[in-house]
Amino acid sequence: MTTPEPQSPSPQPSEPVSKDRVYRSPAGIAGGVLLLALALWLGIDALVTGEGSTRWKALAMLVFLVPLVAAYTVRPAVFANEDRLRVRNPFRVIVLPWGQVEAFRSYYSNEVLVPSGDKYQLWSVPVSLRGRKKAARQEDRRAAGGGKRGGLLSGMGTSQVGPGGYRATAGTAGADRPVRAQGDRIMDELRDLREARKDAAASQGEVTVRWAYEIVVPVVVGAVALAVLLGVG
Repeated sequence: MTTPEPQSPSPQPSEPVSKDRVYRSPAGIAGGVLLLALALWLGIDALVTGEGSTRWKALAMLVFLVPLVAAYTVRPAVFANEDRLRVRNPFRVIVLPWGQVEAFRSYYSNEVLVPSGDKYQLWSVPVSLRGRKKAARQEDRRAAGGGKRGGLLSGMGTSQVGPGGYRATAGTAGADRPVRAQGDRIMDELRDLREARKDAAASQGEVTVRWAYEIVVPVVVGAVALAVLLGVG
């Protein structure tokens, strides 16, 4: 009688990676799309109807201008999950494990600080003085008794999917918390996530910075070509 061979243990499923929260600027994207549409319209028109060196100048201008506008408007984004923060700025991509994030700072711009002393700006989360003033007015009205209904709704945890796919809480996070501008609420979320995950084993590592050559190279080539064509006349 033969004994059955021992079954090899079934492979354990890998631990699922948490989904990124994505933070982008809707106003920046909208403005960028309009600028890109205008640049393409004028550039293509010059390519079709232009004569002589005009076509080459229009082509060089498109090669220079399109990636540059996209870099500053459509491209910027911040991706955050339980392990790390990834910052996609116009010309660089910075990956920061939560263990390497020392603090977040908001002044004229929102920045993330690392222990080495370096700081990186969060282009997709701009500081809005207008938004802060609006939030301050809402907080004043709530404190005066005019925001009871809003406080009740926010206390119920009403939420919606915000621009970029992240889930944003409508109004305040609770009746006992002050009204905050959108950019300040995002920074609060990032601070909370950093505090919760900075000591986790999966949140350790080194800060990496990568240049976006897919943006830098066309911009440089277009700028050089345009300068040569303008110089030649």
